[in-house]
Amino acid sequence: MPVERITSRKNPTVVRLRALANDGAFRRAEGEYLCDGHKLLAEALDKGAELLTVLWKDEPGAVSLPDTVRQYAAPAELFDYASPMKNSPGPLFTVKLPAESRDAFSRAVLLENVQDPGNVGTVIRTAAAMSIETVLLCGACADVYSPKAARATMGAIFREKLIHCTADGARRLADENGLKLYGAALSDRAKDIRTLSLQNAVVAIGSEGQGLSAELLSLCDGELIIPMSPGSESLNAAVAGAIVLWEMAR
Repeated sequence: MPVERITSRKNPTVVRLRALANDGAFRRAEGEYLCDGHKLLAEALDKGAELLTVLWKDEPGAVSLPDTVRQYAAPAELFDYASPMKNSPGPLFTVKLPAESRDAFSRAVLLENVQDPGNVGTVIRTAAAMSIETVLLCGACADVYSPKAARATMGAIFREKLIHCTADGARRLADENGLKLYGAALSDRAKDIRTLSLQNAVVAIGSEGQGLSAELLSLCDGELIIPMSPGSESLNAAVAGAIVLWEMAR
């Protein structure tokens, strides 16, 4: 498809890209999300993600794209206006939101109310690295399809199975797949993570400040804890997720 030149901030494509970057409700309504950078573009193409639009900075890149992809180019100043990232070399591109899969899975990590998009994206990236194929997102988690979260996944967003669910839904998914549901918690009931078998399990991790909700903990088969030095209050959610995922894969 030929590359169309854009020169105005009022261009409908520029307006649309900015809305996709900033408005989660708009992303869901349109069934489309925004990513940036050559690395993510290469990952999207490699994993067969459905690309819809590409905006190049200054000049089109030497990348072979499907004929169905709409291509645009804009001068650097206009590109920077459209981009949610500072000093991005581009390109910006949009991807069709995938349908959520309910196919069977053998283990998963669950995030509840983790609101930092960088943490959410990092856990998804780590899950892919540890061959944990499914990430459940519960409660008020950051939108995984926001540009910052998608970027933090470093391409894992195109290959991980991402499922949004309620606490009850997480319990049902664990039961349907014959898995134990464990909650990471700072409690007297929690068992040392090193003493548990997590090979066929869903492990839930809450926000750094609040931890897991009482509702979700009440649905768990058990609680686990990552041993820490006395006086240590908690771990960053992404760090806790990395330790949990390592133990699941070990």
